[in-house]
Amino acid sequence: MAGTPSTTVSPLLSRKRAWARGVLAGPLAFLTAGAIMAGGTAWLPKGAAQIDNIALPIGFFPLIWAAVFFYTSLDRKLGRAYLVTFALLLVNAGLAALVYLRAGAAS
Repeated sequence: MAGTPSTTVSPLLSRKRAWARGVLAGPLAFLTAGAIMAGGTAWLPKGAAQIDNIALPIGFFPLIWAAVFFYTSLDRKLGRAYLVTFALLLVNAGLAALVYLRAGAAS
């Protein structure tokens, strides 16, 4: 058909995208879930026993990891998936660092 763009992807490009998605959905999703778990101490309330902000992120870690994993695996745009994952990683790692630095300064 004249005028239709070609949708053929070279095997090398396809292999690179598969590796990039595998790295994103594997170790980077796990690190991001860990950062969200650690950052949860900053944005979750302490609760009556003063441990809810620590216990809840640990208990929800598998759910957090699964959500990040499936998002990174199923998003059609690989660049957007990397951007969202790195944004979550940086924001929550920053929150966790802020909480731990404040706790260190208070003691």
